Amino acid sequence: MTAPVRLAALLLALAAWPAAAADLTAILEGLAHDRGGVRVGLYDRAETFRKEDKAVALREAPAAAGRVTVRFEGLPAGRYAIMAYHDEDGDGGLDRFMGMIPTEGYALSNDPEVSGPPAFADSAFDLPDAGGEVVMTVRY
Repeated sequence: MTAPVRLAALLLALAAWPAAAADLTAILEGLAHDRGGVRVGLYDRAETFRKEDKAVALREAPAAAGRVTVRFEGLPAGRYAIMAYHDEDGDGGLDRFMGMIPTEGYALSNDPEVSGPPAFADSAFDLPDAGGEVVMTVRY
């Protein structure tokens, strides 16, 4: 086999090799009760952060008083942020007073202090190829 043919075969084999996939575990602590469910959105850009229909991935789980864990599998390594909420009434949305102030429990990666709409930069974290875990506190 000649060198160019070997090189082409090597490049073809490398192109077919699957990209590394990371798993992310999101842990929500401090849920007040087990009514309703939990919705956890994973975002990779500031422009889409908090827009559930634009999430990279969305997970739902039954609520449980105390702690709920969800997993995102097969993610590319990169920068992400999480917004989660305790959908107490099961309507598929975060209820708000006057359209602004959450009336259901919510959590953000990095647990930033917020006094307005949360920013992607404050909640963003790096997910390595090896995967990772994010622990968040639900605020009511």
